Amino acid sequence: MNDKATKGTIERKQNHVEICLHDNVAFNGKTTGFERFAFEHDALPELSLSDIDISTTFLGKKIGAPLMISSMTGGYSEAATLNQQLAEAAEQFGIPLGVGSMRAALENRSYRESFAVARKYAPSVLIFANIGAPEIARGLTETDINTMLELLEADGLIVHLNAAQELFQPEGNTDFRHVLEQLTILTAKIPVPVIVKEVGCGISASAARRLIEAGVKVIDVAGAGGCSWQKVEAIRYTRQFGQETRFSVPALEELLNWGIPTTQCLLDIRRLKKESPCFSDIEVIASGGIQCGTDIAKSLALGAQLAASARHLLKALHEGALEKTIASWLNDLRAVMFLTGSATTAELRHKTLIIT
Repeated sequence: MNDKATKGTIERKQNHVEICLHDNVAFNGKTTGFERFAFEHDALPELSLSDIDISTTFLGKKIGAPLMISSMTGGYSEAATLNQQLAEAAEQFGIPLGVGSMRAALENRSYRESFAVARKYAPSVLIFANIGAPEIARGLTETDINTMLELLEADGLIVHLNAAQELFQPEGNTDFRHVLEQLTILTAKIPVPVIVKEVGCGISASAARRLIEAGVKVIDVAGAGGCSWQKVEAIRYTRQFGQETRFSVPALEELLNWGIPTTQCLLDIRRLKKESPCFSDIEVIASGGIQCGTDIAKSLALGAQLAASARHLLKALHEGALEKTIASWLNDLRAVMFLTGSATTAELRHKTLIIT
């Protein structure tokens, strides 16, 4: 156990939460693309709003709605309270939950409870462990894998790809060699599905193909247009070193807004799945700027199995309105289903989207 490394990890996690809550970390001018799409209205929906079923299945299990509380935090004392509250909401609505990076739990046993609390308060829902690409590249031991999965009684493992974040992070690890090689080894031996997600720059069709061929079962696109983790780390860099970044002024704006918009990722991966029938059973999560139920609905029509949100739900939790926010998003979803004549989420996936 490296106490210095652990302390740095903990401070970084605390900084991340505070910056996401209180600073402007949105993309500048680049959007998710959801605003470009609208559903074709059905003037004869032929159903009752009260009969609409928003449940769906994910990884073979029925869930209450096509929404996931995405990976946020863990690994320091205050995170235990956050993860408890997130878990309680996930259990209430019957939706999946991902925890934040579990690197701290592998470095220091004393922070494991901040993750384990999630399963304690969400005993019946899908919960996913989480680790970063740099840790994958170095190779996880059997002990590492078992620790993460057993702490949560996890239903899967999320591996997050965060090259742009690491590039801007003051103490970032930019050695991404052997990630795919080690990921292939991991998927072959791990007893649960592996989900790979970006953290806000998106996953292209070509990257998705390589991930699927490596044995990944779920692609979480985590596209551009929501939270820019480059901006989060640039803020940390400025506060730590008193200057903006190491990069030139002309390039900085482009780098801070680097990434593939969420809807473009969804369209590209949907096309990949159609062109490659052997990929048809791969499930897709839409994340990156999800902020209401209409975004969830459009995500389904663009090929996702469900949508996921982190920052917007974290802010709602901070304001004491997490359950209210989730409930309103699900009401948005029901409204779209009613106005498109979709009695189920399966029917919604086949409804027409118009480019506006």
